[in-house]
Amino acid sequence: MIAIATASDMEAFGAHVAQCLTAGDVVCLTGELGAGKTTFTRGLGRELNVRGTVTSPTFVVARTHSRSDGVPFVHIDAYRLQSSAELEDLDIDWENVISVVEWGHGMLDSIVDDWLEIVIDRSHSADDETRTVSLHAFGPRGHELVDALGRNEPA
Repeated sequence: MIAIATASDMEAFGAHVAQCLTAGDVVCLTGELGAGKTTFTRGLGRELNVRGTVTSPTFVVARTHSRSDGVPFVHIDAYRLQSSAELEDLDIDWENVISVVEWGHGMLDSIVDDWLEIVIDRSHSADDETRTVSLHAFGPRGHELVDALGRNEPA
């Protein structure tokens, strides 16, 4: 478990995770509204040097950001999707992009073989912004990512 004290720290954690990602990597973000999923993704996108501002794609469902190294970053908000079939219908080239799927819990196993799920739990105290983050690996690449992040704790 990783404790994240502020929104800035959540962005920094996103940047830290980005340093481990390559084409084909999928990160699933799980947490209630306001947990920090988009804040995490903003930091990840900044570290990946994406073009454009990373904002929640709630109404467009998926937003593709180009990058200078040619590997696109796809940010998906699956909140309004009812099934993995709807996620699959987005026709994402999963093997050739780096992707983050917010609200994707339970939707990825029929689409990709490997992913890292990051579960964000927030305190319900009005004066405590702390989030607790846990990492869950799915498939060999998911385990590689968890191992890499465990060896290189964020500063």
